[in-house]
Amino acid sequence: MKLTIVGCTGSMSGPKSAASSYLLQAPGPDGNGGTRIWSILLDLGPGGYGQMWNYLKPTELDAVALTHLHADHCADLVSLHVFQKWAPCSSGGTISLIGPKGTTERIGQIDGNTQGSYDHEFDVTVISAHNREVEIGPFKITAFPAWHPVRAWSYRIEGPAGFPTDEIGNAKQLGPVTQTQTAVFTYTGDTDLHDPTIAAANGANLLLAEAGFTATEVPTNPDGSETRGIHMTAERTGQLAKSAGVGALVATHIQPWTEAEVVEQEINSTWDGPFEIAESGKSYLI
Repeated sequence: MKLTIVGCTGSMSGPKSAASSYLLQAPGPDGNGGTRIWSILLDLGPGGYGQMWNYLKPTELDAVALTHLHADHCADLVSLHVFQKWAPCSSGGTISLIGPKGTTERIGQIDGNTQGSYDHEFDVTVISAHNREVEIGPFKITAFPAWHPVRAWSYRIEGPAGFPTDEIGNAKQLGPVTQTQTAVFTYTGDTDLHDPTIAAANGANLLLAEAGFTATEVPTNPDGSETRGIHMTAERTGQLAKSAGVGALVATHIQPWTEAEVVEQEINSTWDGPFEIAESGKSYLI
């Protein structure tokens, strides 16, 4: 598998990056006895869809998987909708869209409810407590409940280890090389640290985890105690990587006003394995 950071700024688009949007790719069957590259976008925040075109032809996108329906993770569905409906090069068919309950209604809200149904552009699969596994091409996606103010999921994704040599580009191997045919990638989406998040990341070869707060940015309650259940501090992001025993960590969803050096220091206080701060355009082999 290969991960490309399309957009990674926390809570909004920023001066250096679109909001949360990550391209995951892997070789899989083409339906004709051969293989092709399958491509999934994980979240589609403001500016993400246009930036994706720098890495992938829009006609080659197979699916979008949303972790939750906050605007910074899904607002560019409106751009995808426009392409699916109006672009001359579009197939005119539907694209797979995976997300929590309310995903279909959210498309209408973002688009201003300009049409009665969006079934001609999107084939929606709703993730729920009773429907947590989805397979798309070579990817097996398992959802774990996140700890966030709205219904949200973290995704554990299994797929083929490695990537075709002629398609690697500038992708780097951040952690140990996978010794098995199947690799595991986990994307936390937005969540505070809790047991299901650790389970989602358990043994992952690469963990893409949010670090939405630093220690000084955490909101407090009226009694002065720390407000939980929104984002992880960077320290907790490191704790997650350590508790889950991951191969490598990429920290993302950092606010545009936050200094990366502060995030790095907090992660280093709890995690001594390989890690990087997400930057738009970086790619990683899994």
